[in-house]
Amino acid sequence: MLAELRRDIRAARERDPARPTTAEVIFAYPGVHAIWGHRISHWLWLRGARLAARTFAELTRILTGVEIHPGAVLGPGLFIDHATGVVIGETAEVGEDVTIFHGVTLGGTGRETGKRHPTVGDRVTIGAGAKVLGPVKLGEDSRIGANAVVVKEVPAGAVVVGVPGQIVSRSVPTKQDDSMLPDLVGVSLQSLLTRVARLEGKGNSKGEGSQDGRIIRPPEAGVWHGEDFSI
Repeated sequence: MLAELRRDIRAARERDPARPTTAEVIFAYPGVHAIWGHRISHWLWLRGARLAARTFAELTRILTGVEIHPGAVLGPGLFIDHATGVVIGETAEVGEDVTIFHGVTLGGTGRETGKRHPTVGDRVTIGAGAKVLGPVKLGEDSRIGANAVVVKEVPAGAVVVGVPGQIVSRSVPTKQDDSMLPDLVGVSLQSLLTRVARLEGKGNSKGEGSQDGRIIRPPEAGVWHGEDFSI
């Protein structure tokens, strides 16, 4: 457990652009405190002390604003940035080196029993306000955009944006900053208008009516083409 606590501190220091000191993380980061509180309540949960585990989890929620069921499994290196409003359900499983921002819910749909919460792969980033619902799996290295609602499986390395979440594949890794995620519907309509203008002979050779003349292809099997969005 001590090794996991050290890794939690290192994760916060490395992934927070504010570059906090170790002392700041230990004393002033509620997201880290919430993870530490969960480590204790989960330990109690696994040993059958269910009431003590739920009580400690509730105390942690009051102090940090983060609600994590003691039955949830959190991998090492998790970083919850800003923390407030995060909810993680009982059967959720979170992999290693995952980053979660405020307002995120890893919840159920209210219809299932048993495994009813998401499984998050390693190195996944979940943006502020995103909702991942049901026993879906988020593949390794995927990114969930802010306020996206995810109700189906996400392939490894993909980006998800919108409501309901639309999957954009990334065929090759990119060093480009994809913090500004695309408006899939907006750019698709822009592409459609560009093509109509060309067909009607009203567009010029540079693709008048579009910023760059790009053609956005429709999704295949529910997955958009990442190269069309520079992801």
